[in-house]
Amino acid sequence: MDQGGAPPIFSADAETDGDHVSVVVTGEVDMATADTMLQTVLRTLARRVTLDLRAVTFFDSAAIHAVVQLADRYPDALTVLPSRQVSRVLEIAGLGSQPWLQPT
Repeated sequence: MDQGGAPPIFSADAETDGDHVSVVVTGEVDMATADTMLQTVLRTLARRVTLDLRAVTFFDSAAIHAVVQLADRYPDALTVLPSRQVSRVLEIAGLGSQPWLQPT
């Protein structure tokens, strides 16, 4: 049991409601964790996806690739809620105006 230590470096928790899955991601999404984030979404049978990245503190190219894969798989059915860090990385990558990206 955690006794109030440091927050987890990474977690991805899914909650399904009918054909919609909401995945809340916290911590660092990088080469070591991006696939776990992706698989957390893909193992559901959802047709609509909300990817809540508001608690993400680090986001690298592997994370970008995972989000782009989700955007390809769920066209018109993906919503990404970014942290400021995620927004900045996606903006630098040229993805800041994607329809799936919600403003911070």
